Amino acid sequence: MDDNEDLDYVEEDYYATLNLPRSATQEEISKAYRNLSKIFHPDKHGNGENKQKAELMFNRTKKAYEVLSDPHQRAIYDSLGVKGLETEGWEIVHRTKTPNEIREEYERLAQEREERRLQQKTNPRGNISVHINATDFFSRYDDEYYDTGLLPSIEVSGMSMSQSIEAPLSRTEIATLSGSLHLQNGVGSGNFLLSGKRLINKGWFEVDCGAGNGPVLGAKGSRNLTNRIFLTGGTTFHFRPNAIIPGLSGTMAIQLDKNTLGYLTYNAGLQSSMSTVVERNTEKYHCNVTITLGIPHCYIAAAYTRKLLEQGLKLRVALKGGTFGFLSECGAEKKVSKYSSVSATVCVGVPSGVTLKIKVVRSTQTYLFPIHLCEEIIPAAVFYATVTPLVTYFVLKKMLFDPMNEATKQKNIERVKETNSARMAEKRREAESAISLMGALFERIRKDELKRQGLIIVSALYGKFSDAENVSLEEADDMGFVHQNPLVIDVRIPLQCLVKDSQLTLYSSSKSELPGFYDPCFGEEKQLKIDYEFRNNSYSSVFSDTDPVRLPIVTNEAEQ
Repeated sequence: MDDNEDLDYVEEDYYATLNLPRSATQEEISKAYRNLSKIFHPDKHGNGENKQKAELMFNRTKKAYEVLSDPHQRAIYDSLGVKGLETEGWEIVHRTKTPNEIREEYERLAQEREERRLQQKTNPRGNISVHINATDFFSRYDDEYYDTGLLPSIEVSGMSMSQSIEAPLSRTEIATLSGSLHLQNGVGSGNFLLSGKRLINKGWFEVDCGAGNGPVLGAKGSRNLTNRIFLTGGTTFHFRPNAIIPGLSGTMAIQLDKNTLGYLTYNAGLQSSMSTVVERNTEKYHCNVTITLGIPHCYIAAAYTRKLLEQGLKLRVALKGGTFGFLSECGAEKKVSKYSSVSATVCVGVPSGVTLKIKVVRSTQTYLFPIHLCEEIIPAAVFYATVTPLVTYFVLKKMLFDPMNEATKQKNIERVKETNSARMAEKRREAESAISLMGALFERIRKDELKRQGLIIVSALYGKFSDAENVSLEEADDMGFVHQNPLVIDVRIPLQCLVKDSQLTLYSSSKSELPGFYDPCFGEEKQLKIDYEFRNNSYSSVFSDTDPVRLPIVTNEAEQ
């Protein structure tokens, strides 16, 4: 059920290449470059195969240094990555611009490129609602003159469909064509609307024309009065056979604080009303309170949504009461893929009864299924409306969603591997070249650390493994034959070469970009296991791929 995500281009991490934090000073950058140059400079490796390996590593190190030592290029790289450095048009950017100004300039250049493709782009949106009457399940109608049968009946009492497409005419002008069809209890209706929108200074203006139950003309617009206040208003004219029915609407919005907005809305026409809304939206929750006075109904409503971003889950409760009666809602929305989500909401009210609403969102398409279970509040209906969606979701998740997501994930990983295969092979060659050039340095550092009883890397393995205690460079297959583990590589030599004054420091970035490392299992979660000795004591530590590393990690008792 996952979506085909854009292929990722694997970019260079220049900070990891030099083993530096992103906050490194110019002095630290120069020092790191000098240290690596002592290892990889081609002049230090004669004229044979080692010189070719040294040239490969030296060019990579030099490129990282050139970018990070130039404040202009470093600001672009920090904000936008390697692709930002490759964007056309940077030659016109003044070299004294700040990182924020550089990002704005990048967005401007990207917008100009996007403008060339506007004529070919649309933004289709669609909604389909199917209203289902299942009241025969819990409050069956018995008629002595009509045979109701053994099974309860389920009816489709209504259906509605709407679709819209946008056609950008320029950077400031958009045309929209939309239409809808409605069917309820055998009676149908429909309409279409053509809109033209133009962005103006501090706002926008729109003109509408359409037809449904007679021609419709309208106009609306919005303008920012200050940084915290904006107004939106519009008027419509419905032309009926014997009358012209005008409509008027207006909204004033005020930003009360960073996360809170207040709205005051007035509508005049067939259904006149005035409403006040206070809405608060943060990373963890969203809530709003609405008070509406109008014809034919007045009501008060409140809703609260809890966002569990790590789980891709939203939990929502809502209450609404007024002249129409009372309604309470409780539901959950689960993100099942990058562009898809499913939600279930149980609605209990008077006089509406019990309704279960199932909604599926797939990109810009929305499918809604309101299922009316009973016209009265029956505990059994509430129970099944709550439990059935949960059981159904977990069964589908286990049997359908998870296998499909895993298959799609692996497919995307393979596609990315294929796209970056040349570079991944080059990274492996670079790592092998780096290790072969580190031999003399490795022996010298290890000898010095042995003399002072300092930090000795006994074993270091990097890659994918679930059991850190039994991870090995070799593994046995089902037939008992031992072969090399393709998901794990030996990084003992490059780590020992990074030890300085009996300390090893790695920063918060993927270890696969360090000299002597490469990614043995692209797209998988990786770990780094280090077995080491310090002060004649043995230790073992395991780190995730992007965790910072600071060794030795010893207790006070061990130090004593």
